Amino acid sequence: MEVIFIVIAIFVALFIFSGIRVIDQYERAVVLTLGTYTGILNPGLRIVIPVIQRVIKVDMRITTLDIPQQEVITKDNVPVGINGVVYFQVTSPENAILKIQNFSYAVMQYAQTALRDVVGGVELDNLLAERDRIAEQIKALIDKETDQWGIDIISIKMQDITLPPDMKRVMAKQAEAERERRATIIRSQGELSASENLSKAMEIMSTSGAISLRTLQTIEASTTNPSSTVIFTLPTEILGGLKELFKK
Repeated sequence: MEVIFIVIAIFVALFIFSGIRVIDQYERAVVLTLGTYTGILNPGLRIVIPVIQRVIKVDMRITTLDIPQQEVITKDNVPVGINGVVYFQVTSPENAILKIQNFSYAVMQYAQTALRDVVGGVELDNLLAERDRIAEQIKALIDKETDQWGIDIISIKMQDITLPPDMKRVMAKQAEAERERRATIIRSQGELSASENLSKAMEIMSTSGAISLRTLQTIEASTTNPSSTVIFTLPTEILGGLKELFKK
């Protein structure tokens, strides 16, 4: 009799022990009683009825999923390869378990579809220049669908954009042409500034008679060798300037 009592006691203890669940701080547990949703277990030591009740734990932390590289045709018919990352968080454990079979897989699949749809509607130049704006469009599209699953999309990041080799060459030539155009503009602006300064200098020298002095200095520098003969043809304006200089 005592043996039977001990066996029953051990069985009851094991039965109760098997119903103990530890829920971590970052988790919530969905409870199904005879297959019917009956509540959520918060973090801590919890007891459920074995066999009758089943517990499904849900991680409430932000989860990261890689979006595999997608081959997409842009609006201007350029094939590009794009991969990315989606960050999401479960906000309603019961919906994430009861309304979708595998919410992580579903989010990844929907993210791939949304990425192809959005990128297919933009041109290559916009895709390269406005990654953040396009990522926000993808996020809004996914968030609208996953909200009913109890999932909040935190962020979408597009990582690598792979271009065809011939397109890379075209873009390199375009960038080189742009650099040459800017260099030409800078040189022309410098030449314009120099010509304006020279024009102002000539005007000042003409009014002050300094141009005649500069002419004499040039003649003197050119006749340092006695064996050489240099002939200068001077305009009458310069001769007039020399006369005014000698009068002074």
